[in-house]
Amino acid sequence: MNIGEAARASGVSAKMIRHYESIALIAPTARSDAGYRKYTDKELHTLRFIKRARTLGFSLEQIKDLLSLWQDADRASADVKAIAKAHVADLNKRIVELTEMRDTLDHLASACAGDERPDCPILHGLSPRDALSQHDACAPPD
Repeated sequence: MNIGEAARASGVSAKMIRHYESIALIAPTARSDAGYRKYTDKELHTLRFIKRARTLGFSLEQIKDLLSLWQDADRASADVKAIAKAHVADLNKRIVELTEMRDTLDHLASACAGDERPDCPILHGLSPRDALSQHDACAPPD
């Protein structure tokens, strides 16, 4: 199948397939006499693996490691588990950071009257404390 068909079948855009090939995440495919890429079922399966791993938030470097392990019949499952557990730890850290950001913004938005007055707790909360100590909360520092 050609790159467009592979893209439709895998859910990975043709542009990303070319990118993955350019960074050696996937091996270059065979070419037709006219120079078009030709994809096999095995390559399509690899693209679907990458798509699923990306959906789960793995980095390209992690996916490269996972692909290497996936293609190694003598792999140790402990190696795969270590990558997954490290990713879970990173996700948990990001969840904490995102929760803190959400809570802070929610608090700032709740404190804002949202009316025609210039007083703005949101902008005040985003501004460096010392820069606005002598200025209106919504006005930028001089």
